[in-house]
Amino acid sequence: MSSMPTLLVASDDGAARASLQDLLSDEFDVKVASSLDEAQTILKSEWVQIILCDQRMPEQSGIEFLESVRVLWPEVIRMVVAVNPDHDEVLSAINGAGIYQLVTKPWDETELRLSLNNAAELFRLNRKNELLSLELKSVPKRTAEASTQRRDQHHREHHVDDGIVRSQESPMNAICDKLKQVAPFDISVLLTGESGTGKELAARALHQNSLRWEKPFVVENCGALPDELLESELFGYKRGAFTGAIGDRAGLFERANGGTVFLDEVGEISPAFQVKLLRVLQDGEVRPLGSGQTRRVDVRVIAATNRDLEADVAAGRFREDLYYRLAAVTVLLPPVRERLIDLPMLSQALLAQASRRFGKPAERFTKETLACMADYPWPGNVRELRNEIERMLVESDDSVLGAELLSPRVLAANPEVDDSDIAMINRPDLSLKARVEIVEASILKESLVRHGWNKTQTARELGLSRVGLRSKLERYGLGKFEALHAMTAKGATG
Repeated sequence: MSSMPTLLVASDDGAARASLQDLLSDEFDVKVASSLDEAQTILKSEWVQIILCDQRMPEQSGIEFLESVRVLWPEVIRMVVAVNPDHDEVLSAINGAGIYQLVTKPWDETELRLSLNNAAELFRLNRKNELLSLELKSVPKRTAEASTQRRDQHHREHHVDDGIVRSQESPMNAICDKLKQVAPFDISVLLTGESGTGKELAARALHQNSLRWEKPFVVENCGALPDELLESELFGYKRGAFTGAIGDRAGLFERANGGTVFLDEVGEISPAFQVKLLRVLQDGEVRPLGSGQTRRVDVRVIAATNRDLEADVAAGRFREDLYYRLAAVTVLLPPVRERLIDLPMLSQALLAQASRRFGKPAERFTKETLACMADYPWPGNVRELRNEIERMLVESDDSVLGAELLSPRVLAANPEVDDSDIAMINRPDLSLKARVEIVEASILKESLVRHGWNKTQTARELGLSRVGLRSKLERYGLGKFEALHAMTAKGATG
């Protein structure tokens, strides 16, 4: 048996067959077929890794033939050669026949070689994954543990971790431990918490640490689509199922077969669609729109919501049976204001990401900046923090980001009040004087930071004397920010 990968060329063009055999025979064991019947005979008798088939064949279209190849020999990497393919053909090739690549004719020899070598590597990796899966399912425990060790080694080599930035004393540590504990088991997980707390990142951590880590991880925002579009996205559709359905399309559940589906904002789906989703989770089958047949799927479902689904169940807004299907394990992700110990490390990590994204160097934040950020409640959580840091970086002329770059809403947060949300001024248990002082402290802090703690400019802007300004600084405990600013300025000039 040849050690080279076997390539089957199916074409009724004799010159093309000879050309490809001559071009590729030094890298592939090339088999040729002048008809689809001959190609099928070779597939039955030879271990073919890649098939390169003409789109136009006398018996039937190459795509139709490759659809049957997908059913009978699903491991074969399928490629099709076409002259000026139209949009419908491309969609049909990808969705119906699972085509790895569509090659246009005339082809570029270098690009064709590269595509075929990539296909051979894909076959090798798929084969390796299948063998590993078989080991984990059927071999003794000792061998399964060895396979798991190989997976763990792969994770280490490729720096696969939960990706959740946190400090040594973080409240997130217990949550990350729980994620790793449940990740290897095919059990549904419901991630809860406010918007922007990193639920998708937690879902990816679950997938990466599961036995499905080499299979697809797909995401769908259930709150962004009406029922019919959501159904077509998740379950797929047949050609003609609705206006614009110009070809068959596999849904996310089919495309994620063997892997993980992450359903974000699952609490927003309608009662009618809840029934359809429950049926899929119970039966492990999907039925594409416009089809009378169901298709088996093997996926792990991770869901997320910022709603209180237990309250929605009690109120009749969410099906109880679906809730228990989704929430075999529930993990609550805390908001940023409850993990302020992580804020310096988290902010630095987001700054590094933004620096790479925009190609703009950045080193760190000043201590004053971090102190101001710690006094703000971050109602948008990590998402809001990321946006704030990206804007600061873009507007900065220095690699060290000072507090004057912070948004007014962040600078106005009152350090002396536990809940620094400006809505506190409406609290009925506070006197008028206390409410006015909350607003006054916020205005003072924002103005001082914006003027770089220049008291003369701040006093002039606010219509105060320097003595009056100093008195208010002491009353509202803003001296610590002045000290931090002084330390930062000294460090910058020292």
